[in-house]
Amino acid sequence: QAHLVESGGGLVHPGGSLTLSCAASGFPFSVYFANWYRQAPGKERELVANITTFSTITSYAPSVKGRFTISRDNGKNTMYLQMNNLKPEDSGVYTCNARFGTYEYWGQGTQVTVSS
Repeated sequence: QAHLVESGGGLVHPGGSLTLSCAASGFPFSVYFANWYRQAPGKERELVANITTFSTITSYAPSVKGRFTISRDNGKNTMYLQMNNLKPEDSGVYTCNARFGTYEYWGQGTQVTVSS
């Protein structure tokens, strides 16, 4: 059975850093396009960053570009989101997603709260 499990969320002060991880199992993660989404209370879910299968291309939402870095380790079936210089508006539930054609899997999400 396919699973995506996030970890690494928590409470951090503005300007701080967090690294999220997303561990994949039960499917060939290496051939899947990988994404990080986030959703703040009362707001729509937004795409934060994505990465191609062999990390050749990454892209970011304008609001996080230069502060967040997406990466993946296909040997460990894991993707990451390094978040630096966090701001209160970065708070929300961060969810990882893997997509290959019509196949798509979602994690359950991890809460990130940026507050002083």
